[in-house]
Amino acid sequence: MVKFGERLSQNRAPEYPPEAYMDYDRLKEIIHDLGKKKLASVDHTTREVSLTAPPPTNAAGRQFTSSDSPTTEEDFYSCIDAQLLKVEKFTLEKVTELRDQISSLEREVAALKDHEHPPDEEILDGIRNRADSVAKAFLTLEKYVNLNFMGFHKILKKHDKNSPAHACKQFYINRMHNQAWVRGDYSDVVVRLSAVYSALRNDQSAEENKDASQSFLRSTTKYWVRTEDVSKVKYAILKHLPVFLQKTSTGESDSQLTNSVYFDNDQLELYHGRLDKTPGAIAYRLRWYGAGDPKTVFFERKTHRDTWTGEVSVKERFIQNRQTQVDESEVKQVLNDKYPIEEKRKEMANKKGATEAEVADWETLVREMVQVVQAKQLVPTMRTQYMRTAFQIPFDATVRISLDTNLCMISERGYNTEGGAKWFRDPEKPLEPNEITRFPHAVLEVKLELGGANSEPPQWVTDLQNSGMLYEVHKFSKFIHGCAVLLPEYVRSVPYWVDDASVRESILRSGGGRILVKPDHETGVGPGANEMYNHLLPFGNVKESRLDAKGRTANTIDLVEKGEAKYYSEADVTDDEILYNSGLQGCCEDTCAGWLFPFCSGFNEDALAPTSVQKIEPKIFFANERTFLHWLHSGVTLYTIAAGILAFASDTHSVAVHWYAMALLPISLGFCLYALHLFLWRAEKIKTRIPGRWDDSRGPLILGTILAGVLFINFLLKCGEIRKFHYAMEHEL
Repeated sequence: MVKFGERLSQNRAPEYPPEAYMDYDRLKEIIHDLGKKKLASVDHTTREVSLTAPPPTNAAGRQFTSSDSPTTEEDFYSCIDAQLLKVEKFTLEKVTELRDQISSLEREVAALKDHEHPPDEEILDGIRNRADSVAKAFLTLEKYVNLNFMGFHKILKKHDKNSPAHACKQFYINRMHNQAWVRGDYSDVVVRLSAVYSALRNDQSAEENKDASQSFLRSTTKYWVRTEDVSKVKYAILKHLPVFLQKTSTGESDSQLTNSVYFDNDQLELYHGRLDKTPGAIAYRLRWYGAGDPKTVFFERKTHRDTWTGEVSVKERFIQNRQTQVDESEVKQVLNDKYPIEEKRKEMANKKGATEAEVADWETLVREMVQVVQAKQLVPTMRTQYMRTAFQIPFDATVRISLDTNLCMISERGYNTEGGAKWFRDPEKPLEPNEITRFPHAVLEVKLELGGANSEPPQWVTDLQNSGMLYEVHKFSKFIHGCAVLLPEYVRSVPYWVDDASVRESILRSGGGRILVKPDHETGVGPGANEMYNHLLPFGNVKESRLDAKGRTANTIDLVEKGEAKYYSEADVTDDEILYNSGLQGCCEDTCAGWLFPFCSGFNEDALAPTSVQKIEPKIFFANERTFLHWLHSGVTLYTIAAGILAFASDTHSVAVHWYAMALLPISLGFCLYALHLFLWRAEKIKTRIPGRWDDSRGPLILGTILAGVLFINFLLKCGEIRKFHYAMEHEL
């Protein structure tokens, strides 16, 4: 393992002077000196001093001087204070420089809009290149901050280990989190850069969709993103999509606080339905945006549908005045089945200008959402809270991306709801450790609406998915994760991703250890489906962790074959950094060894499966059995023919007939063995749901060629026998 001092030296940005970084070696030297020298002891019982008494003496009778204790704890404190101040000053200077550069870019973009004629492409390229330089400089600065932040953590841990009587890590960690270089929000850099890129792209708002049903039918994929990669991902997206700006008390920001309270009953019926993906399973939640108490609440219902049935999952929202919202004062009426639906219906029809169909759909949805609370006895169960950054061209749903950071889940159980009057916790009351869990990663959600000319996602989306910064987690759910971790005594089953090595520590801190396996567990994952989907864990399990693994998505295999799996961002990547290697699961299946021995080639210990799964329809299991029986039937038929020929061959005394029958016997055996091989191989594919081709293009070709060869040779031999027969008949005549 590389020591942090060497890592710090190796990862310094070339454009930054070495003295801009923390002096890790100096702090380490002070700790070493403190460990070697035993400091002079002080009489802690003395409560009085004399201003005229001489100083104390040492064992030799000499008075204590600074040379008797050249290195003290004060030296360490003074040094680390100076280093913190230096890093903070350098960070703020660089941020100021970046803001000045962005201001210059904004002035150039504004000047272009004043021109009557479209600007030259060279001018746009120049501005775009300078914007790229600013973005990469910001990413370099963030890496600088992270490197120093980690360095202070390391050195404080080392200090407390060597001087436990003077432990100070907790004090300085809290102090760092209150300093501007750590606590500061520099999202304005992202917002302003997004506006520059949007102007250069000349983004145009699409035509607003006036469909009042507000049902969302999209392809959705969720990913985990490491905290250190959040800014890189934002930069990769804002080059192609504008940031949806949020109004805050301090101005415009790229993110907004989002709260969602999920409802369920005592049996967690909705949780288990969503986890098991039961057809028709719903999720019921109340959402509001912004800090403080909610003023406008969004009622939402998500319904799961199996895609193999031809249906798709939908998200529906409580609609009023063409908006998906209800006043906070009316929430209690909705939850207690006292919402004035008829009054609101008349108001909507008379004043809002809605059509009869829209009003009817609105009333149906509202009645269903009001009644389900009473029918299923739903109560507040789980709240998710995060800062959401949204990327989208207005009214254009082709590509919509959201990035959720600072994600935490809060239990909504354990307090009196007062008959529905209270439906979320009092934010002023402190939370116990087992009432909140903080998720260690950001969550990226990519929603695509493809069809017609847009049948394929844009290339930049594919590049982002294969950038190594995204970890695809199939069907990840904040609601399911929160319930599994904070309500472990109520759940009967848990999602597979709780066994991931990267989330284990956060689960243990929240008291959810009972849903995890022990560190010395044989497989490192839970039983049942968790063991089946172990290959989907982005960072491995507790037994075989891969915490340094690069991001993996459904396109892994194609990238390995093409050799194109490189980082999207060039901020801190070298040319030879490749995300994947030839040991990836499934990449050997196109070789002869992979075809002949499927359970020995693609399933070795070093294999990494892509973190996506193939969709399974129930008929696939029966299709696999039918295929097995068809191949077996062909093999048995060939064996019957060969056995019959061999039985009558003794009467003809023909060597060719014996040879033909004996050639068909091993071919029939090959058909039977291949049928078994194909059945087991495809059953394993179905079990693990590994994406890729599930058909075999070699087996039928090989067996068909051998059989055709035998038949052709037999045809030639028969032709020879007929020729000899005719030749003999001519000589007899």
